[in-house]
Formats: sequence, structure tokens, C-alpha cells
Amino acid sequence: MAQFQGKENSLPVKQPKWGLFFSLPVLSWALYDFANTIFSSNIITIFFPFYLQEAIGGSEQLNQIASTFISYANAAASLFLVLFSPLFGVMMDRTGRKKRYIIPFTLICILCTIGMGVFASMNLESSLFKLPTALVLVVLLFVIAKFFYHSSLIFYDAMLSDLGTKETIPLLSGFGVAVGYIGTLAGLAIYPFIGDENFHRAFIPTAILFLLFSLPLLLTGKETTPLPPAEKGSFLKGYKEIYATFKEMKQHEAIFLFMIVYFFINDAIATAIAMMAVYAKAIVGFSSGEFILLYLVSTVASIIGSFIFGYVTKSVGAKQSVMYVGIILLIALFIGTFAVNGAMFWVAGSLFGVSLGAVWVTSRTFIIELTPEDKRGQFFGLFAFSGKVSAIVGPVIYGTITLLLADYGNIASRTALGSLMILVLIGLFVHRRIRI
Repeated sequence: MAQFQGKENSLPVKQPKWGLFFSLPVLSWALYDFANTIFSSNIITIFFPFYLQEAIGGSEQLNQIASTFISYANAAASLFLVLFSPLFGVMMDRTGRKKRYIIPFTLICILCTIGMGVFASMNLESSLFKLPTALVLVVLLFVIAKFFYHSSLIFYDAMLSDLGTKETIPLLSGFGVAVGYIGTLAGLAIYPFIGDENFHRAFIPTAILFLLFSLPLLLTGKETTPLPPAEKGSFLKGYKEIYATFKEMKQHEAIFLFMIVYFFINDAIATAIAMMAVYAKAIVGFSSGEFILLYLVSTVASIIGSFIFGYVTKSVGAKQSVMYVGIILLIALFIGTFAVNGAMFWVAGSLFGVSLGAVWVTSRTFIIELTPEDKRGQFFGLFAFSGKVSAIVGPVIYGTITLLLADYGNIASRTALGSLMILVLIGLFVHRRIRI
């Protein structure tokens, strides 16, 4: 990266876009987005939920127990991320390094994913906590893998500032997102070799693909020469900064209210993403292939939604656009909750994809409009932290409902999904109180 930075000063101001994208530092950085998206879509969204439903489910009641396992596993990984992510900011401040941490975090995630595949294929007769040992180990490894996956992204996202100038960073960011979406397609290419059973066979190939496309970033280039490390202080500094920013934000009512809005809307989105695979199969009756096709369509809808809402936000303003996104999400959840056939869930999945893509466009724009320029970084950091916390609450609510109502079969999952509408309604109600 130092090599790239040195060249940057000698480049003309108007550099060719394609040359910018395909420089080695940028391309290796974007390919990491490609790689980690393979892990996210294959493990978090699709094949781990499929595996748990296959290992635990089989009846309406057991399908609810499988949903509870998925929910709590995702919540546990998010809890560890909330606890430790403030420390990562301190680590970056102290060392000025990012790639140094990406490498071990990525490798731990990959090794845990391989371990998931190994243990899931073993027929261990022993038990832990009155559950099959293999199942317990796979779930624990998933929690660890997801935690280190998200942890690596904190450092990965921060690398963007080392790759370009203020003018080129938006282009590079969009390029990374686009390459990441292509990673979704590449990851799902293993499905024809997996079929509709023994979903654990997807774990090791996914880990290999993650490693393969991470190698350009992990092996090439050097880190940009860091700024002088910040003054060393307590590792509690990260938590103190979050608390101080939160106290300061309460002086800005509009920002404080929107953080609450974002918490509830993101809560619903994060939970729906984690649970949509099992819900589609167990409740609506989708086959594995049908859900994967729906997932691809939803991904395309996300791209379209983010593009369209860029213009909508420009036309009617960020505040009104956030309201529109919340309404679309509410409609998607309503249709999904009461879906009695595949066609209804296709509509729900497509609308959810639109809202998923649009929420990032509208929320980020609204945060920029509301926050003072000199404190924007602080508030963005707090909103990111709020998003991590919300990723705990929603899955816990969903999993608890499916656990308590398991005896009622599919009604439990429908009730759990319906509870997400309450979260969105709370968010929209608070959103109406924002005055700008």
C-alpha cells in the first residue's frame, strides 16, 4: 500500500477510472469484499440455517427449536462484537495498523468454518448439554467464525481511507460493494454440488473460497505507513468515547431520535436476514433451490433499491425517504408473516431486498444532514455501535418467541416474524417526532 500511496502523488488529478479500480492495492481490497461476501451469504444466511433445520428440525415443533438455535447463535456472535469492537478502535489508534489484524481474524474465521464442516460430518455418540456433541461444536464454531468475520470488517472498512483521495474514495467504496455482490453469485455456485440435503458439505468449500479470494489482500502489498500512533491510554478508552458521544448526542434531539429509529429498523432487518432461510423452507414450503433463487432476486432488488432511493432521497429529502423505506419494510414483513403460498413470499422477499438496499442510502444521508461536520465521525461510530447492539435484541426476541410457542408449530415462527413489524412501527412512530 505504501507503494500505491507513493504513486498517488505523481498521478494527474483526473485519473482514468478503470486504472484506479484495477491498481493492485484497490483490486486486492475489493476482492476481499468478494471473499467475505461468500462467507456471509453461504454460512450466515443460507447453509448454516439449512444445516440446523436438517439436524434439529423435521416437524413443526422441532423447526421452531431450530429457529431458536439460529437466533441465539447470531445474537451471541453480535454480543461478543458489541463487547469487543470498541477495543478494535483503540488498537487501530495505538498502532495505526489494519491489515495486521485482518490476517489473523480472517484465518481464524476460515479455520472455524472448516471445523464446522469436519464436526458436522462426524457421527459422535457423546452429548453436551443433552445435545449431540457434533451439533454443539458446530454452533460454537459458527459463533466464533461470525464474530471474527465481523471483527475483520472493522479493520477492512478502515483500509479504504488508505487507498485513495477524498474525491476517489466514494468510487472505490461503490466498486467494493459491486464486487461484493458478485461474490454472492460466486458463493452460490457450490449449491449444485450440495443438493437438497447434507448441507454441511457447503462449509469447507465456502472456507476454501473465502481463503482463495482473500489471498490477494493477505499476501500482496504493504500497509500504508501509519500516522504516528495515538497517545497510549486505557483499553477502556473505546467505551468511554462511546459513552461521551452518547451524552453529547442527547444535546442534539434530532440525532438522538434518529438513532432510536435506526436501532429499531436495523433490528428488524438484521433479524429477518438471519431467519429468512429457515422461515422460507419450514413455513412457506420453499425448496432449497427456490430459496437460493429468491435470495438472488432479493440481492438484485437490493441493488435496484439502493439506486432508486438515491434519486428519491435527492428528490424528497432523506427524512421522508427513511419513512418510505420503513413503510416498504413493514409491508414486506406483513406479507411474509401471512404468506400462504410461494407467490406471496416472492413479493415479500423482493420488497425486503428493496428496503435492505435503500436503508443504507437513506440512513447515511440523513445522518450526514443531521450531524455537525466536525463531529460526524463520532456520530457515525455511535450509529454503527447501535446497529451492532440491535443485532442482538431482534434475534433474541425472535428465538425466544419460537422457543416459548414451539408447541404451536408454524404459528410460532409467524408470530416471531410478525413481532418485527412492531419494531418497525416503533421506529416509524419515533421518526415522525424528528424535527429538522
